[in-house]
Amino acid sequence: MTETEGRFLVTHAEEESAVLKDVDRGQVHTLGDNPGVEEGELLEGAVAPEPPMEVTYELVEIETRRNLTVDHSPEPPTKQERDIAAEQAEGELTTQERAGIGELHVLTVPDDETDEAVEDVLDDEATLVRAARLDVNRVEIRSEPGIVCVRYLP
Repeated sequence: MTETEGRFLVTHAEEESAVLKDVDRGQVHTLGDNPGVEEGELLEGAVAPEPPMEVTYELVEIETRRNLTVDHSPEPPTKQERDIAAEQAEGELTTQERAGIGELHVLTVPDDETDEAVEDVLDDEATLVRAARLDVNRVEIRSEPGIVCVRYLP
């Protein structure tokens, strides 16, 4: 039995099973049972294939676990975020490191598609995967017509 150690995002969890995504390698592991994990949790630990067929996995070790959250803030984008958006064309993305831990992503979108873009970011598994890779706990989305700001925060 070969164990794989890493950081795993719980992308789906039901009473009888769960799906983990290795945030560093992209591999997906379906657990044969749910050992008490919940969707949106980030686990650092190890998984191993379950014998005899080795098509499902078991979570053999959990070193740490924490919840990742993604929220749409009622706050508007900051002046810095609006300035970044003003300098880029519609459909572009600017990524900037934050002081300390995290990142800031500024997207410019058509005014009438802002709400849809926010929903896409909220529902996108990649948002949580990036948060896990950046080692942050929280993602905050701010928006106003034409601008979507994704803030990856400690």
